[in-house]
Order: sequence, then structure tokens, then C-alpha cells
Amino acid sequence: MKKILFIDRDGTIVKEAKASDYVLDSFEELEFYPEVFRYLGKIVRKLDFEIIMVTNQDGLGTKALPTETFWNIHNKIMKAFENEGIVFSKVFIDDSYPDDKKPTRKPGIGMVTEYIDNPNYNLKKSFMVGDRLTDMEFAKNLNAKGIFINNNEALGATEINSKREELDTFIALKTTSWREIYKFLKN
Repeated sequence: MKKILFIDRDGTIVKEAKASDYVLDSFEELEFYPEVFRYLGKIVRKLDFEIIMVTNQDGLGTKALPTETFWNIHNKIMKAFENEGIVFSKVFIDDSYPDDKKPTRKPGIGMVTEYIDNPNYNLKKSFMVGDRLTDMEFAKNLNAKGIFINNNEALGATEINSKREELDTFIALKTTSWREIYKFLKN
């Protein structure tokens, strides 16, 4: 059975946008997370994980985040990883807002239903790598474990602060380092 490394995008493999809206909407804001190429590359080459991107992109296709702008930046990100031999087997993008309460928006697991109860995958040995508590709740909802890139714990905290203690049991690692993530998964 395959293990999956579900990976968020913004704040995890690329730095969170500095603008007040946390929307990566220009190439000037695009900055890759330190050492992500080196250590995600090692995970892909040396460890037995399928990698899948799962990302919320609030309002994709609206004035705040025009479709063409998003795809130009996103495709550049994906090509940079591909150039380093890191290919995501699938990319799931939810464009709704939190108030929409869609099951496809993390922490909901509607985007990845094809992996639930699929005998080819072992979700109990799978991980979600993300920088928000909603990513950790996504891991919990999948019955997987979370790797919390703890750059700014306040992000997303207001959404699920009351569940924090419960989520702590699903967080297997708190770190700000892809090197630490690699070492953890290797062991």
C-alpha cells in the first residue's frame, strides 16, 4: 500500500505572500521555502511517498486573484519543481472562501475522496505538510498525521482554535525546516 505526502502550497513550499491578504499574485512575491528543493527532492528519490498538492486558493478567478495571474505563477512553481525532478502526482486546488463551507475546502477532505477507502493507499502512514491548523485538521479528517510548518501559528487559528488540543494528537512534527521533515520521514 502506498503512503502519501499531501503538501500545501503557500507557506509550505513557497513562502506565504507578504501582502495583507496572503494572496500570491505577483512574481515579485514568489519566493521558495528554504531548502525545499533539496529535501523534498530527497523525499521523492529516497523515500516511498507519493506526493500530492492540496491547496486552498481563496477566490481564484475573482478580481482579487485573476485566473491568468494565478496560473502563470502556479505553472512557474510547478515547472521549478519539475526541473528538480520533483513531480506531484496530482494537484488539488479549492477556490472557495471559508464562509462557503464547501467540503472540498481544507480542512474538508472532499478534494481527495479518491484516496479514502482506496485499498492501494495507507492513509494511517500518510502525512499532510502544511503551515496552518486547518492543514492539521485536514490530516485528522483523513486519519493521517500532520507535519506542521510552524511559521505563524496564528494563521487559521481563529477558525479552529477550540479544537487545538484535539489537533495536537495528530501533529507528528512541528518544524520550520524541510531538512527536519526529511529526517523525520526517513526514520
